Amino acid sequence: MIFPSGSFSSSGSSGSAGPAGPSGASWTERVLVRDGVRLSCRDWGGSGPDALLLHGLAGHSGEWDGLARLLRDAGHRVVALDQRGHGAGERHPADVSRAAYVADVVAVVEELGLVRPLLVGQSLGGHTALLTAAAHPGLPRALVLVEAGPGGAEPGLPEQIGGWLRAWPVPFPSREAAVSYLGNGKRAVGEGWADGLEERDGGLWPRFEPDVMERSLDELTRRDFWAEWAAVDCPALVVLGEEGIISGDEYAEMARIQPRLHGVSLPGVGHDVHLERPEVLGGLILELPH
Repeated sequence: MIFPSGSFSSSGSSGSAGPAGPSGASWTERVLVRDGVRLSCRDWGGSGPDALLLHGLAGHSGEWDGLARLLRDAGHRVVALDQRGHGAGERHPADVSRAAYVADVVAVVEELGLVRPLLVGQSLGGHTALLTAAAHPGLPRALVLVEAGPGGAEPGLPEQIGGWLRAWPVPFPSREAAVSYLGNGKRAVGEGWADGLEERDGGLWPRFEPDVMERSLDELTRRDFWAEWAAVDCPALVVLGEEGIISGDEYAEMARIQPRLHGVSLPGVGHDVHLERPEVLGGLILELPH
């Protein structure tokens, strides 16, 4: 379902070759260090317009592989970031404030020479993209929020999420066991999450620490971010799953504040829209003006 506007119905870098995808597409790892914190990117290459993809909490840059190939093959320069505390990035950063996540995005844009990139973020990555657009209005050409919004203060959220992460039956004995558990009946979701695991000590383990994930959510327990949403001055697209976490009321308020907002809700889809429907998400992004 498509909703019309206003409604809801650096220290340096290094590179190494990444694996080839099913279509033969490959990416290159780019490593940056900002304030002593390692940041790793999957650089898919391609020619502009530029796009920077930001995963959600406890996620990893590989979640975007399907979308990255699609956008790159359509002519975009695409980079997906492993954010601090996640994936191939620094596992134990001292600072996991919202401002630190935003500063990392700015550093990646500057270090890799991205020009007014499209910022695409899912969940907490979408929140980071939103805050980046608000704090640096000249940086993005457009904003795509996938299952993300300004939200409200959510006391107890870190403990709730941390409890879920600590309940994972790790190490997973096999990839299939991980896909089954993490997908909860949705194969594409399970595959995406399983791709973020690392093999060690006879099993498959997450590439994040639950306590770091909890601290990353700390500011969301204390306040909302509607003022930042009001400060966004670039075109914005919100893509929601019908079974996701963003309510109709939250979207309606987002559209009231930003009348140019365009929203899409995908039926039968949950929070991991980018894993369940990468081709649909890619089509919507490619319709945005360059």
